[in-house]
Amino acid sequence: MAAIIQEIIQQLVNGISLGSIYALIALGYTMVYGIIKLINFAHGDIYMLGAFIGFFAINIFQMSFFPALIVAMIVAAFFGVVIERLAYRPLRHSTRIAALITAIGVSMLIQNVALLVWKPDPRSFPDVFPFKSYKIWGVYLDNRQLVILGVALFLMVVLHYIVRYTRMGRAMRAVALDDDAARLMGIDVDRVISFTFALGSALAAAAGVLVGIYYNRIDPMMGGMPGLKAFVAAVLGGIGVIPGAMIGGLVMGVAEVAVVALTTSTWKDAVAFGILIIILLLRPAGILGQHEREKV
Repeated sequence: MAAIIQEIIQQLVNGISLGSIYALIALGYTMVYGIIKLINFAHGDIYMLGAFIGFFAINIFQMSFFPALIVAMIVAAFFGVVIERLAYRPLRHSTRIAALITAIGVSMLIQNVALLVWKPDPRSFPDVFPFKSYKIWGVYLDNRQLVILGVALFLMVVLHYIVRYTRMGRAMRAVALDDDAARLMGIDVDRVISFTFALGSALAAAAGVLVGIYYNRIDPMMGGMPGLKAFVAAVLGGIGVIPGAMIGGLVMGVAEVAVVALTTSTWKDAVAFGILIIILLLRPAGILGQHEREKV
């Protein structure tokens, strides 16, 4: 019995490590949707760019992990702002389907440019942390998992502080509630939206670097499936709700690890879309979302 409990706890720890990465990506989806009601399908590719930026920062510029992480977040934030200004801002007042198709187009553009520049062959991420394993109450934790959990938790706390206690965070909440009223109150809505894209892109880049150290493998197409899973996590938690994205990411990670432990790894991607179907049938607003009626 004790061995079974230890195994369950072990899988739970592994799932939380993976889920914290999904949560970081899902936060970008949910913040952008909360502000301008756009599903930014290029977000998964920003996660991929972050992984490559961290890779080159460590390999070429000989940076240690944390400086490389910061550089990846800054550069990805810049790309997020550029994408918002060039691709999404001109369509701000267009139909939602036009913005959605544009988001898919931006995603394909980033993927194909990355394939052209970096080639499709996978690359081994630098081994920035020599592997060490610790046994705590019969559960094994390695130093990479501890770094992932620590960085993800720190970034989520920083995000919570920014959104709840800073002037820009109050502006973000005001724009999410009513952008026209916020503009009348003197809030620079365009600046707030650009900041939201920058913040979400920085979190996605951090997730990309963390995946690099965890799986020791990156490639230009790596953003597709994790991006979709993070989107499912955002829907699961309640799209547009920041705490919901965190909860959804953790649930997705635990569910994926549980499926792999109980069946085979071939089902790990199917579980995400199974969860999406169930949540849309039973609670379309998500765990923390609230159903809103729209007048037509």
